[in-house]
Amino acid sequence: MKVVDKIALVLVIVGAINWGLIGLFRFDLVAAIFGEMSAISRIVYSLVGVSGLWTIKKLFDHE
Repeated sequence: MKVVDKIALVLVIVGAINWGLIGLFRFDLVAAIFGEMSAISRIVYSLVGVSGLWTIKKLFDHE
């Protein structure tokens, strides 16, 4: 597994945990750490989204 694949997987896991916290407890961990829709929060959310797309690509790779 390449380094970029591992980073993408970690970010997808972070996003999944964050969504789980939102769904169960209405607690947004990213917003709590970096501020509600601050520039850093938006970057984190964007990186999680791009990582999700990257992992979809990896799902269909036949290596």
